[in-house]
Amino acid sequence: MASVKLTDVKKVYDNNVTAVHDFNLDIKDKEFVVFVGPSGCGKSTTLRMIAGLEDISGGTVEIDGVVVNDLQPKDRDIAMVFQNYALYPHMTVYDNIAFSLRLKKIPEDEIYEKVTNAAEILGITQYLTRKPRALSGGQRQRVAIGRAMVRNAKVFLMDEPLSNLDAKLRNQMRAEIILLRQKLDTTFIYVTHDQTEAMTLGDRIVIMRDGIIEQVGSPTEVFEKPRNIFVAEFIGAPKMNMIETKLIKEGDRYFVTPFGAKIEVDGEKRQELLNKGVESQDVVLGVRPEHIVLSEQGSAAAIPCTLEVNEMMGSELHLHVYTEDETRLIVRIPTINLSLDQRREMAYGKKLYITFEGKVMHFFDKESSLNLIYA
Repeated sequence: MASVKLTDVKKVYDNNVTAVHDFNLDIKDKEFVVFVGPSGCGKSTTLRMIAGLEDISGGTVEIDGVVVNDLQPKDRDIAMVFQNYALYPHMTVYDNIAFSLRLKKIPEDEIYEKVTNAAEILGITQYLTRKPRALSGGQRQRVAIGRAMVRNAKVFLMDEPLSNLDAKLRNQMRAEIILLRQKLDTTFIYVTHDQTEAMTLGDRIVIMRDGIIEQVGSPTEVFEKPRNIFVAEFIGAPKMNMIETKLIKEGDRYFVTPFGAKIEVDGEKRQELLNKGVESQDVVLGVRPEHIVLSEQGSAAAIPCTLEVNEMMGSELHLHVYTEDETRLIVRIPTINLSLDQRREMAYGKKLYITFEGKVMHFFDKESSLNLIYA
C-alpha cells in the first residue's frame, strides 16, 4: 500500500496551453480520493501524470515516498482502469485478466488462483471463457477492474470507469466499487465528472476547474462549506440557487432582503458572520433547492413567484419558478408534504410564495465569488 504526493505539478502542452497549474495534494495510504470537475478541467491529465502516461512539465509526483517522474508506467506499481475498458478483443476474459501476470512470468497455478479469486469477487466467473464482444458494458468494466486487481499494485487509478454505462448500471457499479474498495483496502484515485459518484465514493474530493484546485475536502465539507460559488453550484443536484441581494447587519443580528422579503440569519450562520466581522454589504446569496419551502402570502419572509415548470421526480417535485424580477429559482418539495390535489395544482402559471430559513444560507462576495465565512 502507498501514499501519493503531488508537489507543484503542472502540465503545459507544446502550444503553450497549461492544462494543470501547480497542483499540490497529499493522498494518504488507503485513502479513496476523487478528482471531479467539468470536462477539460485537467482531472484526467493529472491522473495520467500520476500513472506515467503523460509527461510532467514541472513539479514532482511521489508514490510511497519515491519520486516517479522519470519512471515508466510499468515501474510505478500502479494499476489503472480506463473509461473504454481497453480489453484485448481476441482474448478470453480469463486471458485478459491474466495478461499482466504472464508478462511477469508468474507461475500458471498462481495466475489461476489470482484470476479465479478476482472473478469471484466481481461476479464474472461464468464469463471467463467468453471474449469481450460477448459481454455487456458492465461486464466488460468488471473484467477491466479484475485485470487491475490481480496486479496487487500500490495505487489503484480509475479514469471515469462508469461514464459509458447507462444510469441503472452506473448506480449498481458504483455500489460494487464501494464494496471492492473495502475488500482491496488500497489507495484509490478516481476521476469523474459526475458529482454523485464523487460524493458517494470519496473519502476526500478534489474539485477542479481550468487546471486549478478549487477546493479539497470530505463530501460533507464541500457540500456544507463550499469555498466559492463554483463549488457551491457544482456540488449538489439540482444546483444551488444564487440570488443577488443585500446582507444587512443590525447590531448583532443579520438580515437578507431578497426580492423585497426580509429574512433573519440565525443559528450558527449568524455567529460565524459575527466571528468573521462581516459588515453590511451586497452579496450573492446561495440557497439549495431542498432548503426552500412553500410559504403563505402576507409573511414578511414570503417571496412571490410564478411556477414555470414542474418536474415530477417520484418522491419529490422540482419546481422551476421565476420571481417578479424574473430571477429563475429551483425548489425541491417532497411529495409526501403535498396532497394529491396540491400536486395537481402545481401547473404552469400558478402563483406561489416561497421562503427559507436563515440557518441554511450561504453568502458569497460579489467580486471574488468567495464564501464570506468558509473561504
